[in-house]
Amino acid sequence: MGVGGISMWQLLIILLIVVLIFGTKRLKTLGGDLGGAMKSFRKAMDSEEKEVEIEKLGESSQDADFADQKEKTKRK
Repeated sequence: MGVGGISMWQLLIILLIVVLIFGTKRLKTLGGDLGGAMKSFRKAMDSEEKEVEIEKLGESSQDADFADQKEKTKRK
């Protein structure tokens, strides 16, 4: 048994039919396009995570500045 009740032979036959219909050149292009899309998606996710980290650091430094100012006012 293979994936989801499909045997290895059935998967190979499906792959052969897809190659015959689309051709290897078109499948190569499709694979490259899919890879490029995944790369840009990962890049966007990484940049979003960095922006969130920067915002958190900015908020924590603002909180620290506020706490310092509060202590200075109490001392006066």
